Amino acid sequence: MFYYISGEIALKTDSFAVIDAGGVGYRLYASTKTLETMGAVGDFAKLYTYSNFKASADVFDIYGFATLEELNLFEMIIGVQRVGAKTALALLSNISPSKFALCVVTNDYKYIASQTPGLGAKGAERIVLELKDKFRDVDLGNVSTDDAIEVYHGGTSELDEAVSALTVLGYSPTEAKRALSGAKGTVEELVKIGLKNLMKG
Repeated sequence: MFYYISGEIALKTDSFAVIDAGGVGYRLYASTKTLETMGAVGDFAKLYTYSNFKASADVFDIYGFATLEELNLFEMIIGVQRVGAKTALALLSNISPSKFALCVVTNDYKYIASQTPGLGAKGAERIVLELKDKFRDVDLGNVSTDDAIEVYHGGTSELDEAVSALTVLGYSPTEAKRALSGAKGTVEELVKIGLKNLMKG
């Protein structure tokens, strides 16, 4: 419903913030990381949003995210069977998007469970299994630039999965392939290399 909401921060708690936009106070539930980085009461803030409307239960909740990367992962996580918004926010409060991507592509569900209150090992394993398939389904084609194709020496499952992980995190296939140019290693090592190169700009 809303792509983002921006305005003055009117209130902050440990689980949500209220943003005054045009005289209307919007309550946005958010992860700890977003709440910590969005500023203090009185500051201007802009949060990307996800709206949850259930007419049958008279529920209309809005969730706020500091980055599109975090929003993207939130939507993927709540798409997993029996995983709700509260659990997704708890996960994102304690695990960075890059670390979460590493956990998914390396099947490290135990780490996810240990860092997410209220989520057991079975739930974490289900998240990894379902999202790993989605990572693989990310469209890595439609890249027509010659330089991107030339610098990426793909073909191995490790490289393909690493490119998929970086793409899910919001980077374009071109950026991901350039960042992994000539790289070798396990999926976890490749994702770390890719993120390091991408952060260099």
